[in-house]
Amino acid sequence: MRTLIAWVFFYSLDGLLAEEGTDFWDVRFPLPFEPDHLQEQIDLYSSADLHLMGRSAYEGMSANLPGSDHPFARFMDAAPKVVFSRTMAGAGWANTTVVSGDTAEEVRRLREGGDGHVIVWGGVRLWRSLLELDLIDELHVDLHPYVSGKGTRLFDGDPANYALELVGSTPYANGTVNLHYRRPR
Repeated sequence: MRTLIAWVFFYSLDGLLAEEGTDFWDVRFPLPFEPDHLQEQIDLYSSADLHLMGRSAYEGMSANLPGSDHPFARFMDAAPKVVFSRTMAGAGWANTTVVSGDTAEEVRRLREGGDGHVIVWGGVRLWRSLLELDLIDELHVDLHPYVSGKGTRLFDGDPANYALELVGSTPYANGTVNLHYRRPR
């Protein structure tokens, strides 16, 4: 069965996700990629069997990646993608399927048929629903040396209890630390 991996970008010390229009977004988003960190992401993302995302994440990515020089554009254009949305009728980005059924059943179906991994891009509603359903196997969190004060909490009451095992932590020159956790099963 495929492993579900969520990688949370731009997470502040006070537990908030950077959002467009906040100071945290403006400070963190234009930073240059750390070469080692970027290569880790490219290796993991490009080797995924499938990429899952919610409607908002899909809209942002599909509007900016195809045909761009972004380091993820080349493999994301070709990669199989699934968008969870109850409002989208179809998708214009190549190799994208829209699903609107029961989240737990859809994810269970998508995990079958392989031993690889699936990347969960978000957004936060999708992450939260998958966490609440206990479907995420690994969580990578890029913790930035920033106290935001504004943004959305990844963990906002659900799930109430969620044990994780630390697999590793990697500090980067810009002060960001990647925390890699696994859900004990």
